[in-house]
Amino acid sequence: MTKSALQIARAEYTPKVPVALKGEVKAVEGKYTQSVANQKEIKELFPNTYGMPVVTFEKSNEQKQLPAINAGVILSGGQAPGGHNVIAGLFDGLKAVNEKSRLYGFILGPGGLINHQYMELTGDIIDEYRNTGGFDMIGSGRTKLETNEQFDKGLEILEELKISALVIIGGDDSNTNACVLAEYYKAGGKNVQVIGCPKTIDGDLKNEQIETSFGFDTACKVYSEVIGNIQRDCNSARKYWHFIKLMGRSASHIALECALQTHPNICIISEEVEAKNMSLDDIINQIAAIVAKRAEQEDNFGTVLIPEGLIEFIPAMKRLINELNDFLASNDAEFKMIKKSEQRAYIIRKLTKDNSGLYASLPEGVARQLTLDRDPHGNVQVSLIETEKLLAEMVGNRLVEWKADGRYNGKFSAQVHFFGYEGRCAAPSNYDADYCYSLGYTASCLINSGKTGYMSSVRNTTAPADRWIAGGIPITMMMNMERRHGEMKPVIQKALVKLDGAPFKTFAANRDRWALTTDYVYPGPIQYFGPTEVCDQPTQTLSLEQSKRPDSVL
Repeated sequence: MTKSALQIARAEYTPKVPVALKGEVKAVEGKYTQSVANQKEIKELFPNTYGMPVVTFEKSNEQKQLPAINAGVILSGGQAPGGHNVIAGLFDGLKAVNEKSRLYGFILGPGGLINHQYMELTGDIIDEYRNTGGFDMIGSGRTKLETNEQFDKGLEILEELKISALVIIGGDDSNTNACVLAEYYKAGGKNVQVIGCPKTIDGDLKNEQIETSFGFDTACKVYSEVIGNIQRDCNSARKYWHFIKLMGRSASHIALECALQTHPNICIISEEVEAKNMSLDDIINQIAAIVAKRAEQEDNFGTVLIPEGLIEFIPAMKRLINELNDFLASNDAEFKMIKKSEQRAYIIRKLTKDNSGLYASLPEGVARQLTLDRDPHGNVQVSLIETEKLLAEMVGNRLVEWKADGRYNGKFSAQVHFFGYEGRCAAPSNYDADYCYSLGYTASCLINSGKTGYMSSVRNTTAPADRWIAGGIPITMMMNMERRHGEMKPVIQKALVKLDGAPFKTFAANRDRWALTTDYVYPGPIQYFGPTEVCDQPTQTLSLEQSKRPDSVL
């Protein structure tokens, strides 16, 4: 394999870890817990793993030799920078306790467990992937682990390989599956621990114990670099409005973080749209008004950041999509038999009056995109909805109307972008390299402590790494009941942008100025070598949440 100069240099990087993970470790249990909502229902569904205490790891003076264990690891869902370092930390943690311990990777995600496709991960393999991006060490997949048949099929290979612990690295749905699997194996008296690790660039898997999901830091820095580049070009040519859609289907954390890093003229926050009960027309008018005001200054250019999941947060659209999800879940086979040319009319006939009227009013392309195949969780695939094109076109049309009325006298030309896959497999930032390695090492400590149904947790990460706090949180603590495929299901509650939180309030306090003054920031590429204030800084979201205000947010 040919390697770049950066790859060669990064292979030598040693991740920084909490001081508690250096040497002997002991588990200290805290208070017993309950789920974030629907306590009665969650407790009934998870009687063997509900209410367990939060665990914190501390240094121990007691040296003890634990028996060798065989463990398995799965990368589940979409890629996120740092996944390889989670596996490296897990491997090193297992070997630190007993050199004879072995780690097996299941190929292409949960499907590898079910289909008995695996490889042993040796030191030589691990060393090839330290501090690298991507999930290509063992691959990832989106197969859902949700049926007893799947659990039993997976158990066959776990027992054959004498695997007594399984680590699932994934997002909220993947870790929900990990929780269900842990409960099933414990209820059946099976000797298999299940541990989760919080992964998603979307940033929506977090709470008091999980400060951030890994990959968010790197992805936002990648996107912010490119947004900064576009803004430099925008400010140079001074003739285009750039509409930039950013990944994040269920929350606007990426858009908000990138706005804090780059100071765009406009950034839409989906959660605010929902809270204010804004319509699509309201959003168009809001953008057009800023375009018109900048035109009065002869600034016929600017940038607009758009979260991927915006459409689902417009209340009227959300009601339409929810009915579409339920309807298509129940009538999928019949719908697919309808000719494509007749599907729009078919849907209009089947929906309730208000939703039928809204659906009929949508442009043909958007209406078609709303009925495309659902994702594995039964949701509309919002990444396929070209929201950036929809907004750019509708803003242009609105400005034509305003020009005819004498309300606008500028020039409007739009460029559209979608930044998604570009950020998912980047070489992890120093923060993610350190954080991910610590998460993996902590997962090994949870295994060695006999825990199951826990998620690896590393906190206090705005401080120097040796002051980070490693531990574990019961996955049931994060769960609530939500409607999926037309049925109520236990799932990890998504963490949305808090409108009363410091990151959003900082953005809100500055956005009017950013709208008109062209106060662009150009972050540049991720830096891996140099002063710690350049190379090791966490996201501005995390810094603000931890009350450590970044100097660049003014």
